[in-house]
Amino acid sequence: MLMAKKKSNQPKSIKNRRASYDYALGDSVVVGMELKGGEVKALRMGHGQLRGAYVTIKGGELFLINATISGTKGIIISESDQTRPRKLLAKKREIDNLMAVKQEGKTIVPLEIMTRGRFIKLRIALGKGKKRYDKREAIKKRESDRRIQYIEKRS
Repeated sequence: MLMAKKKSNQPKSIKNRRASYDYALGDSVVVGMELKGGEVKALRMGHGQLRGAYVTIKGGELFLINATISGTKGIIISESDQTRPRKLLAKKREIDNLMAVKQEGKTIVPLEIMTRGRFIKLRIALGKGKKRYDKREAIKKRESDRRIQYIEKRS
C-alpha cells in the first residue's frame, strides 16, 4: 500500500526583503553553503535571517558574513556560532567574475536561502547602493502602481 508524501509547512526559502529596497540589483547567482548539522535543520525549519548580511571575498573564497541562524528547543546553536562567517561554494570562474565587479564598487548582496531541495543554496546578486532619493522614487512608483491596480480592479 502506497502512502502519500506528507506535506511540510516549512518555508521554501528565507528571503532578504530589504535587499531590493536598499540596492539596485543586477544579475543573481546561486551558490552552495558550508553548514554544520544543526544549522541545516534550523534553516529547514525557517530559523534564519539575512537582515544585515553581506558577502565578502577573502583569499579567493566567498564568505557570508552576519547571517543569523538561530536554534530551537532540540537544536542548540551557541551565540557565537549563530552569526559566524560561513563559506560559500562557487566555481572559480564565478568568484573571479564577482571579484572583478566588486572592484568597480558594487556590493554582493544575499537575496534568499533556498531550502527546497536536497542541498541548501544561497542566491546572491550584485547590487549598487541606492541613495535616499532613489528610495523615495521607488516608494512613489510602488504606490502609484497600487492605485492603478485598485482603479482597474474596481472598473
